[in-house]
Amino acid sequence: MNQERYSKQIKLKEFGLPAQQHLQNSKVLIVGAGGLGTPCAQYLNGVGVGTIGLIDDDTISLSNLPRQTMFNESEIGLSKVEILSQKLAAQNPATNFICYKKFLTPANAIGIISNYDVVVDASDNFGTRYLVNDSCVVLNKPFIYGGLHAFEGQVSVLNYQGGPTYRCLFPETSIPNNIQNCDDNGVLGVLPALIGTYQAIEAIKIITVIGTTLSGQLLIIDTLSQSHFKIAVTANPENLKITELKAIYAVPECRGNVISIDAATLNEWQQAGKKISLIDVRTPAEFSNTQLPFSKNIPLGDLQIRHSEIDLSLPVVTICQTGSRSKQAALYLIKETDAKQVFNLQGGLASII
Repeated sequence: MNQERYSKQIKLKEFGLPAQQHLQNSKVLIVGAGGLGTPCAQYLNGVGVGTIGLIDDDTISLSNLPRQTMFNESEIGLSKVEILSQKLAAQNPATNFICYKKFLTPANAIGIISNYDVVVDASDNFGTRYLVNDSCVVLNKPFIYGGLHAFEGQVSVLNYQGGPTYRCLFPETSIPNNIQNCDDNGVLGVLPALIGTYQAIEAIKIITVIGTTLSGQLLIIDTLSQSHFKIAVTANPENLKITELKAIYAVPECRGNVISIDAATLNEWQQAGKKISLIDVRTPAEFSNTQLPFSKNIPLGDLQIRHSEIDLSLPVVTICQTGSRSKQAALYLIKETDAKQVFNLQGGLASII
């Protein structure tokens, strides 16, 4: 190990040479070489992770370039993992790269993941996330989840030291089948770099045993308002009892889809005097800055303990800045309360103000 290369890290009182040695001896698998996987791989490579596995069968396309900035136009059509590993090797020749030019499947997941200490889930679909989750539960491996939606990102550490899993965070029956990935819904180019870097930080903390991980917490970052907040995630012991993989992992069929309304519909309801419970799930600071008339502020992180404050006999409309947090709030109310009608304001306040 070249100590001069990592001297700035080694000088850290909480880190030192032992932590650097842990990184050198560690093996991290990154599932997905796209928007989340490329920045995560770049920084794990930079800090000195000894072995990095990259698995993806996708090729570089023009629409990837705004958020996958290690690629360029001359590489369109080429394998992501091959090009990424070449560039990372130039960045840090000491790293051992293992490339899997394939997608993760139930047939290969256990065999691949068993070779690594930590898994970074940088995939972009629910099927792969559940596959990563179940494989890590079977093998007792921790993994770092990252998710993107428009201008918002999410990060959590899962299946770590008895903590919650992805199925605790998102039970299959709570995933609406109208949720789209970034190819369908769009994403701001810089957001994946931010979330992928957060994933790298969590992987480093697990490997070196420093700091406090996001196990039991879902970190949500809203880049439009630059707000960061956490939601507590409770572990369901039943989700730790998985002993084998399913034959197929596809986007789950599910119940409890959220019905969205647009700003025009909400305005019509209010103009007509329709009685509704208008619940703003942003932070108190955001709410104090700007709010809709007659709205009640219950931050998403407080919804579990404060939902009794909502008049569930009326139609409930959840709102936030962009519509992402409010969709999660609506899903919670549908699943966990006696609410008869729950709507999400599509596009959030950004579509009104």
